[in-house]
Amino acid sequence: MTPEALLALADRARAEIEAARDPGELEGVRRRVLGRRDGLLTIAGAGVAERPAHERAALGRAFNQAKSAVEGALEARGAALAAATAAARAAGEWVDCSALDEECEPGRIHPVTRVLREIAHIFGGLGYAIAEGPEVEVERFNFELLNIPAGHPARDSQDTLYLSDTILLRTHTSPVQMRTMLSQPPPIRIIAPGRTYRRDNPDPTHLPMFHQVEGLVVDEGITVGDLKGTLLTFARSMFGATREIRLRPNFFPYTEPSMEVDVSCFVCDGSGCRTCHQRGWIEILGSGMVHPTVLRNGGIDPARHQGFAFGMGPERIAMLKYGIEDGRELTVNDIRFLHQF
Repeated sequence: MTPEALLALADRARAEIEAARDPGELEGVRRRVLGRRDGLLTIAGAGVAERPAHERAALGRAFNQAKSAVEGALEARGAALAAATAAARAAGEWVDCSALDEECEPGRIHPVTRVLREIAHIFGGLGYAIAEGPEVEVERFNFELLNIPAGHPARDSQDTLYLSDTILLRTHTSPVQMRTMLSQPPPIRIIAPGRTYRRDNPDPTHLPMFHQVEGLVVDEGITVGDLKGTLLTFARSMFGATREIRLRPNFFPYTEPSMEVDVSCFVCDGSGCRTCHQRGWIEILGSGMVHPTVLRNGGIDPARHQGFAFGMGPERIAMLKYGIEDGRELTVNDIRFLHQF
Protein backbone atom coordinates (compact mmCIF):
# COMPACT_ATOMS: atom_id res chain seq x y z
CA MET A 1 0.00 0.00 0.00
CA THR A 2 1.34 3.40 -0.94
CA PRO A 3 1.40 6.49 1.35
CA GLU A 4 -1.34 8.01 -0.78
CA ALA A 5 -3.52 4.93 -0.28
CA LEU A 6 -3.03 5.10 3.50
CA LEU A 7 -4.11 8.75 3.58
CA ALA A 8 -7.10 7.99 1.32
CA LEU A 9 -8.12 5.20 3.72
CA ALA A 10 -7.96 7.69 6.58
CA ASP A 11 -10.14 10.15 4.64
CA ARG A 12 -12.81 7.48 4.02
CA ALA A 13 -12.71 6.47 7.68
CA ARG A 14 -13.19 10.09 8.84
CA ALA A 15 -16.18 10.44 6.52
CA GLU A 16 -17.77 7.34 8.08
CA ILE A 17 -16.96 8.66 11.55
CA GLU A 18 -18.71 11.97 10.86
CA ALA A 19 -21.73 10.06 9.53
CA ALA A 20 -22.06 7.92 12.68
CA ARG A 21 -25.41 8.73 14.31
CA ASP A 22 -24.89 7.14 17.72
CA PRO A 23 -22.10 5.63 19.86
CA GLY A 24 -22.89 2.14 18.50
CA GLU A 25 -22.26 3.13 14.89
CA LEU A 26 -19.13 5.00 15.92
CA GLU A 27 -17.78 1.91 17.67
CA GLY A 28 -18.42 -0.12 14.52
CA VAL A 29 -16.34 2.27 12.44
CA ARG A 30 -13.53 2.15 15.00
CA ARG A 31 -13.37 -1.64 14.94
CA ARG A 32 -13.45 -1.76 11.12
CA VAL A 33 -10.59 0.70 10.81
CA LEU A 34 -8.54 0.27 14.00
CA GLY A 35 -9.49 -3.23 15.15
CA ARG A 36 -6.51 -4.95 16.79
CA ARG A 37 -6.55 -7.91 14.40
CA ASP A 38 -8.55 -7.12 11.29
CA GLY A 39 -8.77 -3.33 11.22
CA LEU A 40 -8.01 -1.94 7.76
CA LEU A 41 -5.46 0.54 9.07
CA THR A 42 -4.03 -2.00 11.48
CA ILE A 43 -3.40 -4.49 8.63
CA ALA A 44 -1.84 -1.77 6.51
CA GLY A 45 0.47 -0.78 9.34
CA ALA A 46 1.60 -4.37 9.84
CA GLY A 47 2.68 -4.51 6.21
CA VAL A 48 5.00 -1.51 6.50
CA ALA A 49 7.73 -3.62 8.10
CA GLU A 50 7.70 -6.01 5.13
CA ARG A 51 8.37 -3.29 2.54
CA PRO A 52 11.84 -2.51 1.22
CA ALA A 53 13.93 -0.22 3.41
CA HIS A 54 13.80 2.73 1.01
CA GLU A 55 9.93 2.72 1.17
CA ARG A 56 9.47 2.16 4.90
CA ALA A 57 10.20 5.74 6.04
CA ALA A 58 7.54 7.33 3.82
CA LEU A 59 5.03 4.59 4.57
CA GLY A 60 5.67 4.89 8.32
CA ARG A 61 5.08 8.65 8.24
CA ALA A 62 1.89 8.20 6.21
CA PHE A 63 0.67 5.44 8.55
CA ASN A 64 1.22 7.57 11.68
CA GLN A 65 -0.47 10.55 10.03
CA ALA A 66 -3.46 8.44 8.98
CA LYS A 67 -3.80 6.77 12.39
CA SER A 68 -3.61 10.12 14.27
CA ALA A 69 -6.26 11.61 11.95
CA VAL A 70 -8.63 8.69 12.51
CA GLU A 71 -8.14 8.64 16.29
CA GLY A 72 -8.69 12.42 16.49
CA ALA A 73 -11.87 12.13 14.44
CA LEU A 74 -13.13 9.30 16.69
CA GLU A 75 -12.48 11.32 19.87
CA ALA A 76 -14.16 14.46 18.52
CA ARG A 77 -17.22 12.59 17.21
CA GLY A 78 -17.50 10.62 20.46
CA ALA A 79 -17.53 13.84 22.51
CA ALA A 80 -20.15 15.39 20.21
CA LEU A 81 -22.42 12.33 20.46
CA ALA A 82 -22.02 12.25 24.26
CA ALA A 83 -22.94 15.93 24.51
CA ALA A 84 -25.99 15.41 22.31
CA THR A 85 -27.08 12.42 24.41
CA ALA A 86 -26.70 14.41 27.65
CA ALA A 87 -28.66 17.34 26.22
CA ALA A 88 -31.48 15.03 25.09
CA ARG A 89 -31.58 13.37 28.52
CA ALA A 90 -31.64 16.75 30.27
CA ALA A 91 -34.48 17.92 28.05
CA GLY A 92 -36.46 14.80 28.83
CA GLU A 93 -35.83 14.98 32.59
CA TRP A 94 -36.34 18.75 33.00
CA VAL A 95 -38.88 19.59 35.67
CA ASP A 96 -40.69 22.90 36.00
CA CYS A 97 -40.52 23.38 39.76
CA SER A 98 -43.03 26.24 39.56
CA ALA A 99 -45.71 24.05 37.99
CA LEU A 100 -48.44 22.68 40.21
CA ASP A 101 -48.70 18.92 40.39
CA GLU A 102 -52.29 17.80 40.61
CA GLU A 103 -51.17 14.88 42.74
CA CYS A 104 -49.06 17.04 45.07
CA GLU A 105 -50.28 16.91 48.65
CA PRO A 106 -51.04 20.34 50.12
CA GLY A 107 -48.62 21.61 52.76
CA ARG A 108 -49.43 22.20 56.41
CA ILE A 109 -49.14 25.33 58.54
CA HIS A 110 -46.42 24.97 61.17
CA PRO A 111 -47.80 24.82 64.74
CA VAL A 112 -45.72 27.85 65.80
CA THR A 113 -47.14 29.83 62.86
CA ARG A 114 -50.63 28.76 63.93
CA VAL A 115 -50.01 30.01 67.46
CA LEU A 116 -48.49 33.30 66.25
CA ARG A 117 -51.52 33.96 64.06
CA GLU A 118 -53.89 33.07 66.88
CA ILE A 119 -52.10 35.38 69.33
CA ALA A 120 -52.19 38.22 66.80
CA HIS A 121 -55.91 37.58 66.22
CA ILE A 122 -56.72 37.62 69.96
CA PHE A 123 -54.86 40.82 70.74
CA GLY A 124 -55.99 42.42 67.49
CA GLY A 125 -59.54 41.99 68.79
CA LEU A 126 -58.48 43.87 71.93
CA GLY A 127 -57.23 46.82 69.89
CA TYR A 128 -53.51 46.02 69.89
CA ALA A 129 -51.33 46.97 66.92
CA ILE A 130 -48.41 44.83 65.74
CA ALA A 131 -44.98 46.45 66.04
CA GLU A 132 -41.73 45.11 64.62
CA GLY A 133 -38.05 45.87 65.05
CA PRO A 134 -34.60 44.67 63.93
CA GLU A 135 -33.34 41.23 64.90
CA VAL A 136 -29.78 42.58 64.83
CA GLU A 137 -29.93 45.03 67.72
CA VAL A 138 -27.65 47.41 69.59
CA GLU A 139 -26.79 46.62 73.19
CA ARG A 140 -28.30 49.91 74.34
CA PHE A 141 -31.83 48.95 73.25
CA ASN A 142 -31.51 45.27 74.12
CA PHE A 143 -30.21 45.81 77.64
CA GLU A 144 -29.33 49.27 78.93
CA LEU A 145 -32.55 51.20 78.25
CA LEU A 146 -34.48 48.23 79.69
CA ASN A 147 -32.82 48.69 83.09
CA ILE A 148 -30.24 45.93 82.49
CA PRO A 149 -26.86 47.72 82.74
CA ALA A 150 -23.51 46.05 82.12
CA GLY A 151 -22.75 43.53 84.86
CA HIS A 152 -26.42 42.99 85.77
CA PRO A 153 -27.09 39.34 86.73
CA ALA A 154 -30.05 39.22 84.31
CA ARG A 155 -27.58 39.27 81.41
CA ASP A 156 -26.36 35.81 82.38
CA SER A 157 -29.69 34.22 81.45
CA GLN A 158 -29.77 36.20 78.19
CA ASP A 159 -26.31 35.43 76.86
CA THR A 160 -26.49 35.95 73.12
CA LEU A 161 -24.42 36.12 69.94
CA TYR A 162 -22.44 39.35 69.52
CA LEU A 163 -21.50 40.69 66.09
CA SER A 164 -19.30 43.38 67.68
CA ASP A 165 -18.79 44.86 71.14
CA THR A 166 -22.15 46.66 70.96
CA ILE A 167 -24.14 44.88 68.22
CA LEU A 168 -25.86 41.58 68.92
CA LEU A 169 -28.73 39.29 67.98
CA ARG A 170 -31.62 40.39 70.18
CA THR A 171 -32.47 38.15 73.13
CA HIS A 172 -36.11 39.28 73.36
CA THR A 173 -38.49 41.59 71.54
CA SER A 174 -38.46 44.10 74.40
CA PRO A 175 -36.31 46.51 72.32
CA VAL A 176 -39.38 46.94 70.10
CA GLN A 177 -41.27 48.25 73.14
CA MET A 178 -38.55 50.81 73.81
CA ARG A 179 -38.39 51.90 70.18
CA THR A 180 -42.17 52.31 70.17
CA MET A 181 -42.15 54.49 73.30
CA LEU A 182 -39.43 56.68 71.82
CA SER A 183 -41.27 57.04 68.50
CA GLN A 184 -44.82 57.85 69.67
CA PRO A 185 -46.56 59.33 72.70
CA PRO A 186 -49.10 57.43 74.83
CA PRO A 187 -51.58 55.86 74.60
CA ILE A 188 -49.66 52.81 73.39
CA ARG A 189 -51.12 49.35 72.90
CA ILE A 190 -48.91 46.97 70.91
CA ILE A 191 -47.70 43.41 70.63
CA ALA A 192 -44.21 42.70 69.28
CA PRO A 193 -43.80 39.23 67.73
CA GLY A 194 -40.52 38.07 66.24
CA ARG A 195 -37.48 35.82 66.30
CA THR A 196 -35.00 36.03 69.16
CA TYR A 197 -31.65 34.39 69.88
CA ARG A 198 -29.73 33.10 72.89
CA ARG A 199 -26.69 30.90 73.32
CA ASP A 200 -28.67 27.89 74.50
CA ASN A 201 -27.84 24.31 73.60
CA PRO A 202 -30.88 22.63 72.00
CA ASP A 203 -32.80 20.38 74.39
CA PRO A 204 -36.49 19.53 74.89
CA THR A 205 -37.23 23.00 76.33
CA HIS A 206 -34.51 25.27 74.88
CA LEU A 207 -33.57 26.39 71.38
CA PRO A 208 -30.89 28.88 70.28
CA MET A 209 -33.43 30.56 67.99
CA PHE A 210 -37.02 30.93 69.12
CA HIS A 211 -39.96 33.30 68.87
CA GLN A 212 -41.39 35.75 71.38
CA VAL A 213 -44.51 37.83 71.54
CA GLU A 214 -44.29 40.74 73.94
CA GLY A 215 -47.03 43.21 74.72
CA LEU A 216 -46.98 46.79 75.97
CA VAL A 217 -49.71 49.10 77.16
CA VAL A 218 -48.98 52.66 78.33
CA ASP A 219 -51.69 55.13 79.26
CA GLU A 220 -53.01 57.15 82.18
CA GLY A 221 -54.43 55.19 85.11
CA ILE A 222 -53.17 51.72 84.07
CA THR A 223 -53.22 49.21 86.95
CA VAL A 224 -52.44 45.57 87.68
CA GLY A 225 -56.17 44.96 87.31
CA ASP A 226 -55.94 45.94 83.65
CA LEU A 227 -53.03 43.54 83.21
CA LYS A 228 -54.87 40.66 84.87
CA GLY A 229 -58.05 41.24 82.88
CA THR A 230 -56.11 41.33 79.61
CA LEU A 231 -54.22 38.13 80.32
CA LEU A 232 -57.35 36.34 81.55
CA THR A 233 -59.04 37.20 78.24
CA PHE A 234 -56.01 35.88 76.38
CA ALA A 235 -55.87 32.63 78.38
CA ARG A 236 -59.56 31.89 77.84
CA SER A 237 -59.33 32.69 74.13
CA MET A 238 -56.26 30.47 73.66
CA PHE A 239 -56.96 27.57 76.03
CA GLY A 240 -60.71 27.54 76.66
CA ALA A 241 -63.50 29.68 78.08
CA THR A 242 -63.35 28.11 81.57
CA ARG A 243 -59.69 28.80 82.21
CA GLU A 244 -58.50 30.81 85.19
CA ILE A 245 -55.14 32.49 85.77
CA ARG A 246 -53.04 33.27 88.79
CA LEU A 247 -50.25 35.81 89.23
CA ARG A 248 -47.11 34.84 91.17
CA PRO A 249 -44.47 37.37 92.30
CA ASN A 250 -41.20 37.24 90.38
CA PHE A 251 -38.40 39.54 89.28
CA PHE A 252 -37.74 41.11 85.90
CA PRO A 253 -35.47 44.18 85.63
CA TYR A 254 -37.87 46.06 83.36
CA THR A 255 -41.08 45.66 85.40
CA GLU A 256 -42.03 46.43 89.00
CA PRO A 257 -43.92 44.61 90.38
CA SER A 258 -43.18 41.55 88.22
CA MET A 259 -45.37 38.46 87.98
CA GLU A 260 -45.33 35.03 86.43
CA VAL A 261 -48.69 34.04 84.99
CA ASP A 262 -50.12 30.52 85.31
CA VAL A 263 -53.22 29.16 83.62
CA SER A 264 -55.40 26.43 85.11
CA CYS A 265 -54.59 23.15 83.39
CA PHE A 266 -56.70 22.68 80.29
CA VAL A 267 -56.07 18.92 80.28
CA CYS A 268 -57.22 17.98 83.80
CA ASP A 269 -59.14 21.19 84.57
CA GLY A 270 -56.91 21.82 87.58
CA SER A 271 -57.17 18.41 89.27
CA GLY A 272 -53.56 17.44 88.52
CA CYS A 273 -52.07 15.48 85.62
CA ARG A 274 -48.85 14.82 83.72
CA THR A 275 -49.15 18.03 81.69
CA CYS A 276 -49.29 20.28 84.75
CA HIS A 277 -46.96 18.06 86.83
CA GLN A 278 -49.81 17.35 89.24
CA ARG A 279 -50.00 21.03 90.24
CA GLY A 280 -53.18 22.00 88.41
CA TRP A 281 -51.49 25.11 86.98
CA ILE A 282 -49.22 25.69 83.96
CA GLU A 283 -46.86 28.63 83.64
CA ILE A 284 -47.42 30.41 80.32
CA LEU A 285 -45.77 33.86 80.45
CA GLY A 286 -44.10 36.62 82.42
CA SER A 287 -45.54 40.07 83.04
CA GLY A 288 -45.54 43.15 85.24
CA MET A 289 -46.00 46.89 85.49
CA VAL A 290 -43.45 48.79 83.42
CA HIS A 291 -40.58 49.98 85.62
CA PRO A 292 -40.52 53.80 86.08
CA THR A 293 -36.90 53.88 84.90
CA VAL A 294 -37.90 52.15 81.65
CA LEU A 295 -40.72 54.65 81.14
CA ARG A 296 -38.32 57.55 81.64
CA ASN A 297 -35.81 55.96 79.25
CA GLY A 298 -38.64 55.85 76.72
CA GLY A 299 -39.35 59.55 77.14
CA ILE A 300 -42.54 59.02 79.20
CA ASP A 301 -43.27 60.66 82.57
CA PRO A 302 -44.07 57.85 85.07
CA ALA A 303 -45.89 60.36 87.29
CA ARG A 304 -48.52 60.79 84.59
CA HIS A 305 -48.50 57.52 82.64
CA GLN A 306 -48.31 53.92 83.76
CA GLY A 307 -48.05 50.75 81.78
CA PHE A 308 -47.90 46.98 81.83
CA ALA A 309 -45.92 44.54 79.75
CA PHE A 310 -45.95 40.81 79.16
CA GLY A 311 -43.99 38.31 77.16
CA MET A 312 -44.60 34.75 76.02
CA GLY A 313 -42.92 32.10 73.89
CA PRO A 314 -45.07 30.82 71.00
CA GLU A 315 -43.03 27.60 70.93
CA ARG A 316 -44.02 26.90 74.54
CA ILE A 317 -47.65 27.79 73.85
CA ALA A 318 -47.62 25.44 70.84
CA MET A 319 -46.06 22.63 72.87
CA LEU A 320 -48.74 22.99 75.54
CA LYS A 321 -51.61 23.43 73.13
CA TYR A 322 -50.70 20.49 70.88
CA GLY A 323 -49.07 18.15 73.39
CA ILE A 324 -45.53 18.37 71.94
CA GLU A 325 -43.04 17.01 74.47
CA ASP A 326 -39.75 17.94 72.77
CA GLY A 327 -39.33 21.48 71.41
CA ARG A 328 -36.66 20.30 68.98
CA GLU A 329 -39.41 18.62 66.96
CA LEU A 330 -40.46 22.13 65.90
CA THR A 331 -37.24 22.62 63.92
CA VAL A 332 -36.56 19.25 62.23
CA ASN A 333 -38.48 20.07 59.00
CA ASP A 334 -40.10 16.63 58.92
CA ILE A 335 -43.36 16.69 56.95
CA ARG A 336 -44.57 13.70 58.97
CA PHE A 337 -44.47 15.88 62.07
CA LEU A 338 -46.49 18.65 60.41
CA HIS A 339 -49.12 16.14 59.23
CA GLN A 340 -50.22 15.79 62.85
CA PHE A 341 -51.63 19.31 62.96
